[in-house]
Amino acid sequence: MTATTPRDHPLLRRLLALLLSLYALAGCGVRSESQVAVPDTGPPEASARTVGRAEAAEAFGLLRQLDDAWRDQDCAAVERLTAWAESTLGGRACEATRNGRPAPARQEYTDPEFFLPAATGDDRWFVALAREPGPAYFLFVHQGDHWRLAAGPVPVDGDDVPEPGAGTGASAVPGDDPSTGVRARLVPQRYLTYLTDPAGVSGVRFPKGDAAADLLREFGERPEKVRPDRLTADVRLLVGPQRALALPEGGALVFHALEVEYRQRPGSGRSSLARPIYGKDDLRGFTGSTRAAELTGTEVVLAVTEVTARGRLSTVAFRRALADLSTD
Repeated sequence: MTATTPRDHPLLRRLLALLLSLYALAGCGVRSESQVAVPDTGPPEASARTVGRAEAAEAFGLLRQLDDAWRDQDCAAVERLTAWAESTLGGRACEATRNGRPAPARQEYTDPEFFLPAATGDDRWFVALAREPGPAYFLFVHQGDHWRLAAGPVPVDGDDVPEPGAGTGASAVPGDDPSTGVRARLVPQRYLTYLTDPAGVSGVRFPKGDAAADLLREFGERPEKVRPDRLTADVRLLVGPQRALALPEGGALVFHALEVEYRQRPGSGRSSLARPIYGKDDLRGFTGSTRAAELTGTEVVLAVTEVTARGRLSTVAFRRALADLSTD
């Protein structure tokens, strides 16, 4: 019997040959995971989760699908394609179209510009500003496994169309200026305070002719117009995360929503309403009848509000729609 040294052992020789071949390959360009070179494809995006223009354009195409769903009274599709404010507006309101209420008139919006903030964690969203047939903002959010329309269209009120930084340069607030973030977060509550403070004690102000000022005036004048009926209004914030984009000149553009609940009751000695604030199509669609002894209507108010670096507020875009109507 011939003794073998470790070097002469057949198994060890094969292992040694394998190691030498791997070492040779490493010298020919094969790298470990820590050595893999990344091709130079240009400057990286602000975040691996930042929404790209192509993705935003594809999501904007959901508007046509949503229009088709409303036309076909496909409430399941409306729910699938919407979130937040638009989901609230698509619930019972969509069901009402099956009862004869006309679907909301929707225009085909084109020529969009996208504002694409860097994402934070799983919070992916962007804003589109469509130019045709008239400027309007749209807020899209990524929820579940697909994009949904959270708010829009919100038509621009007036000629001023504030534009955040374009493309991936758009900045969600709070950003570099913490005070801007604080002002933006306070906008929905200040809006609510203004609408529930007819005497102006709080000191919150909006310019004359602003949509918020018009709504506050309506709260004061409408009860007189429906007498002898009694009408009250309650305003509250629509639950959900607010979105805000920093403006190049300072300040921010804030996307938020409120609910306005109108309660209309007959006057003293009456058993029915004299001047219902909602029409027969709405009554029939939501309640199945064209007459009601009393009404409770819930409207959603969508607002895009600019807050300046000095804290001044103005409504940039505005839309309101009926979300629910009952006779209890």
